Amino acid sequence: MRRALITGGRSGLGAACATRLRADGLDVITVDLSPDADVVLDITDASAVHDAVSRIGAVDVLINSAGIVGPNLPLWQVDAADWQRTFDVNVNGLFHVTKAVVPGMIERGWGRIVSMASMAGKDGNPNLSAYSASKAAVIGLTKSLGKELATTGVLVNAIAPAVIETPMNAATSPEVLAHITSLIPMRRVGRADEVAALVAWLVSDELSFSTGAVYDISGGRATY
Repeated sequence: MRRALITGGRSGLGAACATRLRADGLDVITVDLSPDADVVLDITDASAVHDAVSRIGAVDVLINSAGIVGPNLPLWQVDAADWQRTFDVNVNGLFHVTKAVVPGMIERGWGRIVSMASMAGKDGNPNLSAYSASKAAVIGLTKSLGKELATTGVLVNAIAPAVIETPMNAATSPEVLAHITSLIPMRRVGRADEVAALVAWLVSDELSFSTGAVYDISGGRATY
């Protein structure tokens, strides 16, 4: 049985992915700050991440779903500490976890990594500069790592959702949420289970000739 590690696995997209992958027969381990997680962990702590992955053992599938929205303000009003915190979770935490599991995947000759980016990382959302920039970094990391691992059997891809109905959007101001929802041609927000269905394919054996790619799930918002 393959083992999947899901960061941010106790809520939102991470929880939906955990439900779907368990139904598909994977051994799922959720990582979260929530005390209900299988592994309670702050992914911004590189040492703690290394120790946790060492205890968990072999990881075949990594879903990088942990993330925060960050400040809902114009760039010039963003506090430096809030900017840094957004990158610490959305980018540096993803880096720590990915770095910890990749060597084992290479050694075993098989692995799947899927990271949650965002349409904001492509288009930029007003008053979400830290979030948008951090998700652009996730896209760049995915493209680079996909090329680095292209001949190893480890495939690395990202998903760029538009607005999805998750608890994280409770932290987004109503004005910003209304604006980004209005950009979706289907005129509705997405569902977490729709994202999980895409993830299920990206971590399966059916995926064999795609790496370093970004898959839009945006109700028609994506333009490239």
